Amino acid sequence: MINSGLMSWQSWAFLSAVFAALTAIFAKIGVSEINSDMATLIRTAIILAVLTLIVLATGQWQALSGITSRTWLFLTLSALATGASWVCYFRALKIGDAARVAPVDKLSIVLVAVFGVLILGERLSGINWLGVGLCTAGIILVAMR
Repeated sequence: MINSGLMSWQSWAFLSAVFAALTAIFAKIGVSEINSDMATLIRTAIILAVLTLIVLATGQWQALSGITSRTWLFLTLSALATGASWVCYFRALKIGDAARVAPVDKLSIVLVAVFGVLILGERLSGINWLGVGLCTAGIILVAMR
């Protein structure tokens, strides 16, 4: 089993950012000669296969019957949101510069902060909100021509 305790959440988040950056670059190249929706389908199928192998190889498989209906509901909603995000992202990459599309996509940083406070009841300090504001300003500046 993968021991997430071997690294801090910051390390995992940084690796996520590195892979997200590579995703934008590789996707921009990959979508150049194919329809963006077909590219998204191929990418999704590969992700499904790789994650299936990881779960099986690390012994993390769980009986589907043991998963609660609440978990199914929110994972389904998350999957639908992810799918919609990927479709939009690949369409944006098809017609826009990766150096502009990816930062605008990261407006999700700002939205997660707002939704986290409004929906999850999380609390952010003044300095945290300053960071959110600076992210917003940076995204707007990168998106400008």
